[in-house]
Amino acid sequence: MLERDNILIGEMLIEEGVITSEQLEIGLREQKKTKDFICTALINLGFASEDKILSVLSRKLKIPYVRIKDVKIPLDLINRIPAKFALHYKLMPVELDGNLLTCAVTDPYNIQVLDDIKLLLGYDIRAVLAGEKDILEGIHKYYGVGAETLEKMASENKEEDTSLVTKTEDLEDLAEDASVIKFVNQILIKAVQDRATDVHLEPFENELKVRFRIDGILYPASIPTTIKYFYSAIISRIKIMAELNIAEKRLPQDGRIKVKIQDTELDLRVSIMPTVHGESVQIRILSQQVFLELEKLGFLPEDRKILESVIELPHGIIFVTGPTGSGKTTTLYASLKKLNSNEEKIITIEDPVEYQLDGITQIQVLPKIGLTFAMGLRSVLRHDPDVLMVGEVRDYETAEIAIRCALTGHLVFSTLHTNDAAGAITRLIDMGVEPFLVSSSIECLIAQRLVRTICDKCKTKIKLDKKLVEEMGIKEGSDRIEIFEGKGCDECKFTGYKGRTAIYEIIRINEDIRQMIIAKATSQEIKKKAMEQGMKTLFMDGWQKVLLGITTIGEVKRVTQKEAVDEDIKDA
Repeated sequence: MLERDNILIGEMLIEEGVITSEQLEIGLREQKKTKDFICTALINLGFASEDKILSVLSRKLKIPYVRIKDVKIPLDLINRIPAKFALHYKLMPVELDGNLLTCAVTDPYNIQVLDDIKLLLGYDIRAVLAGEKDILEGIHKYYGVGAETLEKMASENKEEDTSLVTKTEDLEDLAEDASVIKFVNQILIKAVQDRATDVHLEPFENELKVRFRIDGILYPASIPTTIKYFYSAIISRIKIMAELNIAEKRLPQDGRIKVKIQDTELDLRVSIMPTVHGESVQIRILSQQVFLELEKLGFLPEDRKILESVIELPHGIIFVTGPTGSGKTTTLYASLKKLNSNEEKIITIEDPVEYQLDGITQIQVLPKIGLTFAMGLRSVLRHDPDVLMVGEVRDYETAEIAIRCALTGHLVFSTLHTNDAAGAITRLIDMGVEPFLVSSSIECLIAQRLVRTICDKCKTKIKLDKKLVEEMGIKEGSDRIEIFEGKGCDECKFTGYKGRTAIYEIIRINEDIRQMIIAKATSQEIKKKAMEQGMKTLFMDGWQKVLLGITTIGEVKRVTQKEAVDEDIKDA
């Protein structure tokens, strides 16, 4: 684009009050350095939003402005335009009508680019306006993450089935190829941008799936189909990063990677598992950022007050229960953070140590050399701790030692895999722990689940469904109850949810419940007694958060057992 065209466009934007003359001068100087379109320079400098600038430009130049994210582009059209071509010219094919190809571009004045497109593709070209960020996101959406990298590899005649490569040195060469490195980096960056907690790479007979777990739900990541040809090289690259044996394909391997993405330090836990169609990879993304405060975990005020009073006790044991991925570790760490001070000696025994906490001594369990939870606990007692955290009670030996620690003047935190709070008591007795030891040591039982929270950007009030009114047993006032849901927007990737919070049930052990434990009462009897004394079940706590507009009834039902829901509905 000629300089006078840049100035002309800049003057249009000044006339419309989008930018000032001083901002145009700065933009023109920046444009000369970057050789970008003047609008791109102004947007990158933060002088105005992409949408505002391009809307004015569209109206003034009488060129349609297209938002790629709002347009559904046919896949057969995508297949006609190579990914590297779209990326090189920063264009997105939008529509093909006969021989007329409509392309979204950032700079409709760049005649040379439009002529190149016409010559190379053989179509007549109709240019429409679109933002650079919008175009790049469209390329990732339709061509897949890392499409340009795989296109480059293919163009260099590297599109071969690398699963047939058997020499370790060949795999190392492929894994260190710049294109493979770039592709793995792009997958990780995209996962972080999408707020994913896990990345799954799963080989099947005729395809390779890449999925991200976002807010507890797995979503497929858009990737090029040609990725399957480079899968062995990608696996080898991940193994090298995690310092694993790239020649070993028959046994599971676990490793860790420390990376920095978008100025955030991340700890990646890598697990590789052999399957019938190749090695499957799971990467857990752990942020090293500051942990949630206890006040921000999702406890309702009355429940938080109970927990805060319990963690101030001088001794006893507190169990947090729930399935894997229900946020137990986060709750434990938030509790320890509350207690962490110069006056307290805090030691944790974990498998694995997921996050490093300043001021707290942390021990990593290593079963291969005999460092188990039980062995670690015995050693820890010689170090004069005030507070202990045992990552998980898995067997009788660990349970007995943890309980005896609680009985000898230590405050102990730990976790169990049970469906509800009362089930922890039955679980411990089933392990072989004497009921009188369970009764005298436990101070509090907490069960929890994670539910997705409604997106604030598209949160909408909805009518209470008649069927739901009947299910919930609401007889009066249903017309006054307000519940919400997310309609779906670009901010939440059209899921209606963004972020997660927890729902809880808390049993504070009192004399009545201690006597029931000694008498070997069932978990259902203990739960019923706790509810009589004011305990809210998981479903009841979730229903309160539905009424507060935090989550939806569908989410609460998803994470609570149906049997428990049916029992608790009448009490909610």
